[in-house]
Amino acid sequence: MNEHRNEHRNEHGDERVEGQGDERGDEHVNRARQQARGERAPSRRRRRGRGMRTGMAATAAVLLAALTAAPAVAVGASATAPAVQGAIPAGHGPTVTSHSATPIVQGATPAVHSATVTSRGAARADHGRGTLVSVVPLGHVSRARIVEQAREAGFDGEAARHDVADYRLTYRTVTPEGRPTTASGLLVLPEGGARRLPTVVHAHGTLSYRGYAPSVADDSPDRAATQLFASLGRVGVAPDYLGLGTGPGRHLYMDAWSSSAASLDVLRAARSAVRALGRSMDGRVGVTGFSQGGQVAMALSRELAGGVDPRFRLRALAPVSGPYDLEGSTLPGMFDGRVAPDAAVYYVSYYLTAQNRRYPLYKDPHDVFRAPYADRVETLFDGEHPAEDVEGKLPGSLKELLTDTWHEKLRHPSGLFRKVIRASGGTCDWAPEPDVPTTLYTATGDTHVPVANTRACVRSLAKYGARATVIDQGAKTGHFGTWQRSVPDIARSLPAG
Repeated sequence: MNEHRNEHRNEHGDERVEGQGDERGDEHVNRARQQARGERAPSRRRRRGRGMRTGMAATAAVLLAALTAAPAVAVGASATAPAVQGAIPAGHGPTVTSHSATPIVQGATPAVHSATVTSRGAARADHGRGTLVSVVPLGHVSRARIVEQAREAGFDGEAARHDVADYRLTYRTVTPEGRPTTASGLLVLPEGGARRLPTVVHAHGTLSYRGYAPSVADDSPDRAATQLFASLGRVGVAPDYLGLGTGPGRHLYMDAWSSSAASLDVLRAARSAVRALGRSMDGRVGVTGFSQGGQVAMALSRELAGGVDPRFRLRALAPVSGPYDLEGSTLPGMFDGRVAPDAAVYYVSYYLTAQNRRYPLYKDPHDVFRAPYADRVETLFDGEHPAEDVEGKLPGSLKELLTDTWHEKLRHPSGLFRKVIRASGGTCDWAPEPDVPTTLYTATGDTHVPVANTRACVRSLAKYGARATVIDQGAKTGHFGTWQRSVPDIARSLPAG
């Protein structure tokens, strides 16, 4: 891995000396390229023993004391809801065990929150949103191992202070249509520091395979970053999103508002889990995210700033390379050379097949995709295929992928397709409070999410009276490299205990 340091200036003229990073694609593309060459990122699962310590029995004892002190609560499942892990009948208390392979909390009582949640102005039934269903301990990680994992992921983790403990949460949330479902997410707690802690939410970038989600993949760069954030004295939370991780169904890719709702609900579930684990959240929340997660971070922050849940207060916002402006920046970039052709093919294939499950964009894949891709594209993006299964099965350009009709429709969106694109817009149409630091990270060298997205977001924020700082990681830094360079700065800048 090449290491280099570059000096840049942000849009306000502030001189910055940026951290180290390398030119790599988004996580799915990088992983596919590695595996196609016979390479593999080092697995934490194979080496976790170097950074873990025992203590599950003590954790279980704390949980048992915390949970049995409260009355048992029945967690009922709606007739329309999918089966969920940890639903308990009336009169039965939570299950507690010290085995890391199974949940140590099931059916934990959630803190009370509002009966309805507003998402893009539409009130929805609560359906027990944010109810904690189960907590599975994933292990303890030493400070030294956090630093090592950060280095493997390509960013500097020397700022880490505490060892951490990882947990997978399962919780109740809603589908984009408002029906009850469950989702999973990662919780990371520092093993030291104050009892009451601020929280950081990290929203991950594009993942088409559910097994790459932060709470599942122990060699995930997203888990490494969340561990670094938590090790500095914070509660670390990383949503898997709907249809990824261990949640049911398929992921509605690039639907910012449903991913934001799942992120809000995992924050609520984390509050219950943290309390059961003997700590507490102090209400301050810093939000960050990369690529797709940059857009999700903006959407979640808008909801928090709007008072969607008074227990959480937005205190910092730091998204990285988000596709905030699909219609005006990302799609045009796929036709004028600003977006790499292979990246455009991947994103468009994932986006169209995912969105068609909610909106009737097409009846038959052959209406959109050319042969032979029409016969395989929906299967490739069903959430069950790792990157190596996708590699080599898609063409090198949009012209080869799409029919003439859809190639033109992508270039000039109209009708229902344009409405679908705009449905996930507006994530930058608001203003954080003046005392909330807002920093947008980007790079002019990004060939997956053009820098024009960030510039458009800054203009939108300005219309609402907000002034954001922009950190440009430079013309020689690619998409994933932008995140690698930004993580250390984000780790230092978010609220910490």
